[in-house]
Amino acid sequence: MRFLKRTGQIKEDNDKLFGPPLFKIEDLKRLCKLGSRTPGHPEKDVTAGIEVTTGPLGQGVANAVGLALAEAHLAGRYNKPDAIIVNHRTYCIMGDGCAMEGISNEAASLAGHWKLNKLTLIYDDNHNTIDGDTSLAFSEDICGRFRALGWNTIEVDNIHEDLGSFSRTLLSASKQIEKPTFMKGKTLIGRLSGKEGTSKAHHGIFSDDDVMKMREKVCWKDRHPFHVIPMVYKEMQSHTEHGESMEREWNATLERYEHDYPMEAAEFKILLTGRLPPNWESSLPKWSESEPVDATRGYSEKCLNHLAKVIPGLIGGSADLASSNKAYLHGFDDFKQPASPWGHNICYGVREHAMAAISNGLALHQSGLIPFAATFLVFSDYMKGAIRLSALSGAHVLYILTHDSIGLGEDGPTHQPVEHLAGLRAIPQLLVFRPADANETSGAYKAAMEYQTGPCVISLSRQKVSANLLWSCMEKVSKGWYIVSDNSAVDMPEIILVGTGPELSLCEESAERLRKEGRRVRVVSLVCWRLFNEQLREYRESVLPSSVRKRMSGEAGSPLGWREYVGGEGVVHGVCGFGASGTYLDTFTKFGFTLDKVTRIARSLLG
Repeated sequence: MRFLKRTGQIKEDNDKLFGPPLFKIEDLKRLCKLGSRTPGHPEKDVTAGIEVTTGPLGQGVANAVGLALAEAHLAGRYNKPDAIIVNHRTYCIMGDGCAMEGISNEAASLAGHWKLNKLTLIYDDNHNTIDGDTSLAFSEDICGRFRALGWNTIEVDNIHEDLGSFSRTLLSASKQIEKPTFMKGKTLIGRLSGKEGTSKAHHGIFSDDDVMKMREKVCWKDRHPFHVIPMVYKEMQSHTEHGESMEREWNATLERYEHDYPMEAAEFKILLTGRLPPNWESSLPKWSESEPVDATRGYSEKCLNHLAKVIPGLIGGSADLASSNKAYLHGFDDFKQPASPWGHNICYGVREHAMAAISNGLALHQSGLIPFAATFLVFSDYMKGAIRLSALSGAHVLYILTHDSIGLGEDGPTHQPVEHLAGLRAIPQLLVFRPADANETSGAYKAAMEYQTGPCVISLSRQKVSANLLWSCMEKVSKGWYIVSDNSAVDMPEIILVGTGPELSLCEESAERLRKEGRRVRVVSLVCWRLFNEQLREYRESVLPSSVRKRMSGEAGSPLGWREYVGGEGVVHGVCGFGASGTYLDTFTKFGFTLDKVTRIARSLLG
């Protein structure tokens, strides 16, 4: 099991139910109030003891699968016949809405396929959602569905009359050794109130008269609101002492493990600290201008595999696109139970939404695992809800999103992302990188691994880049923007060309033409907007001086957001339509991403 070291001291003063650092009765009184530690939905880092931020229905189910996957993986890697150091169960409570959301089915399908037997999903079957009884839109055999997904299923009726049946069933689930357990418990929403059994009890408040009647029914009439009986404090104290005892036992087991298995113990303890190994960044490839050109997804594959050799927590996979995303760890097994639970490669199948939310669970397990999730950039729409929760939770998830523009070519507008980068850049606390060549790809991975307080997107091309730029720089990626080339010497440039991804090469080639015509031209790489915005004003001014108003941006995606950087007198060169089917060169020509077109736009700015 998993424990917090700072369990706190329980006191029978009707003030501290759990003791520091959890929360007090006063926090319960301030439910949903601004700044309280009891927000409307569970939020990690707001309320102590909350492991994942949930709210959007079904996300918690997939998070739980991720937590259970983390346990199975780590147990497979580190447990020994005479030393079990990873051994906990994962419990998740879901409601009728969670059962309806598609993400829960995606995640449950994987949990059954992976045989995550230490996962128990408790279904609060109260037959109500916001609009009314679930019969309005939900009539399937939910237990039959989970059995078909490979789960052990148990039904418990009338929990509110026989709570013992619930605890007995819960204990029986712990004996399951091959399948996850789905436990359906029939409950009565709003019990004892005037709204009992109806959707009105699902939301809103109870009237003072209704509350008074409920208090009378349970002989609570003369007790003040938020009164907690002494027995509850004693029970919590008992659980605290039991947890502390088990933690001491676990620490003793870990001490013996360190003695008997020093190499495994050293790696395990690196994971638990959450820190990266010393000098890990030296494993990233160093590139030269003469390096054979490739798509940035190809450079990404090399970076990812170099990192996997030195960072023990790296684990992840693709939504059935590993060969296209180039997101596979060579030399490592696939995660399978019981064959290879130690495997670092996760085969998610075509389940983008669950993949992202499971990755959140892996990251928020807080055992040092660093998950990556890969698919085409256009399919980030399928997992946007989970990506948003990655950012809100501060989950260190790496999203590898390839085929990142109209440059993917023949698959056409259904697969050519246009608005996606703008949407992802709008998510607070999410770093979005779009590297231009090999050096910047290494730099994006370096910055992404160092950003341990939130998720990152690395947006990568399908098509080969034109060149590895002479002045591209791995280290400067962490600044967000930097100067790639400038012939202005001590003078200010006449024009600044800003590019991202493969389009940066077009900016550089256009700059070379203009320089031959006697123009002073600066080329700037914009790898990550958010990192640039966080730099000191002096640095931002040194890269993008406000006195130079002739600016042009080039990115084969939505122009939304670029005006802030090119200013009112600049030109935003982007894609306003949905793309088109054709070879990538023909598609680029159609939308004006050619050397001639970019140069003509720049000349028109220069007059």
